[in-house]
Amino acid sequence: MRVRIFRLLKILRVALRFGLDEFLLGHERVRTLRIALGALLFWRDLSAPRAMRLRQALETLGPIFVKFGQVLSTRRDLIPQDIADELARLQDQVPPFPGTDALRILHEVYDKPVAQVFAHFDIEPVASASVAQVHFAVLDDGREVAVKVLRPGISAIIAKDVALLDAGAALVELLWADGKRLKPREVVAEFARHLEDELDLMREAANAHQLRRNFLDSPLLAVPEVHWDYCSTRVMVMQRMHGTPVSAVADLRAQGVDIPKLARAGVEIFFTQVFRDGFFHADMHPGNILVAPDGQYVALDFGIMGTLTDVDKHYLARNFIAFFRRDYRRVAEVHVESGWAPPGTRVDEFETAIRAVCEPIFDKPLKEISFGKVLLRLFQTSRRFNIEIQPQLVLLQKTLLNVEGLGRDLDPNLDLWSTAKPFLERWMSEQVGWRGLVRRIGEELPFWSELLPQLPRLVQQYLARDRDAELRAQAEALLRLHRRNGYLLVAVAILLAGLIALQLLS
Repeated sequence: MRVRIFRLLKILRVALRFGLDEFLLGHERVRTLRIALGALLFWRDLSAPRAMRLRQALETLGPIFVKFGQVLSTRRDLIPQDIADELARLQDQVPPFPGTDALRILHEVYDKPVAQVFAHFDIEPVASASVAQVHFAVLDDGREVAVKVLRPGISAIIAKDVALLDAGAALVELLWADGKRLKPREVVAEFARHLEDELDLMREAANAHQLRRNFLDSPLLAVPEVHWDYCSTRVMVMQRMHGTPVSAVADLRAQGVDIPKLARAGVEIFFTQVFRDGFFHADMHPGNILVAPDGQYVALDFGIMGTLTDVDKHYLARNFIAFFRRDYRRVAEVHVESGWAPPGTRVDEFETAIRAVCEPIFDKPLKEISFGKVLLRLFQTSRRFNIEIQPQLVLLQKTLLNVEGLGRDLDPNLDLWSTAKPFLERWMSEQVGWRGLVRRIGEELPFWSELLPQLPRLVQQYLARDRDAELRAQAEALLRLHRRNGYLLVAVAILLAGLIALQLLS
């Protein structure tokens, strides 16, 4: 309890030092308190913009608050643009914990000295973040690996800080005029879920393994192999990957990497993860991406992954294609069909509002487009039409912004629209066209093969029930049709099998 009180006092001191009381005391009901506090703390220098002061305060409070600011920066549907832009600058640069602590944790996990687990272990970490740090090592068979070790005592630290964040969010909700609309407690709860995922390195290992399976034979993306025998909730061991940071564009050019092609590949990787797999890397900032000499992307850090259902993918693809075709009415209709917009939404008014947001960005290279501003205006439009932002799409929005930044760094002239449109149209053809029909038939055939032999028995059971004569006559007709057309059913099955074989051969 004493530790929590001291931590709370430190948070209050930092908040007052950077003038964050203007966020908390913005409501008219506490106007007198705001004036009194301003007079008492007249010595403060509050000349910097509020967003900059908020970022500096989070950096002063430590890594958990920095990570919270990073998550908050993705919620452009909830916070003002100036704050979102400033919080996006937060860097998760945390001093490493001693290598001796890492050795102790490994000894606890493996129940034997590290020298008996690894042929070599580098005690100096190569990367350090708020939740874990990474050391290089070599297995007994000579394979190079990266060992990710959870910070000692991090779970207790996070639990205390999240509790304090929740209390602060409650105050914001109570005292800030815009507090209830911004739903700060929901944001804190979402942040806590992200942290819970990152605290279980077995879950991160499973994420890496799934992404590797999805791109196992792909020339676009390489994912490290997970060494399951060495993994636990506190330790993750994976293949060591070699490459050049994607942000080192000059070095990549010196290696002969085709930079425009690399930029286009990044867009294709994003859309492949989202629409083909419904499982995507949701932390694609430059620090988590390397590039191999042959131009293949290398993904690192799998603590934050996003998932989409088939329904989400279907409506997203329809939205994207309608955007690319400038069919804003179809965009509005899809929002209503998907349930994202209320049933009574005026489609014509919504169409006009979307056109006003999107039309100015077409026919421009990426360097002249700010997706952050476009998303912000779309969120503002959505609020005007009482459209709730879908929680499952928040990580997708964040990832799209990462892809934008990555594409701009690599090739400012990249045309995102022309790069993505053929991929999405091909995907929709495979889902909705005849290929999609054949695929779905193939998926349903095991069910049909099990159901068809049971059909006569099911019909007879139905006839045995006490129904009126008309229904019984219909059922008897169905039974006669089934017996009479047995050969026809066989022919249909052969035809379906042929179509599937044709698809596989093509």
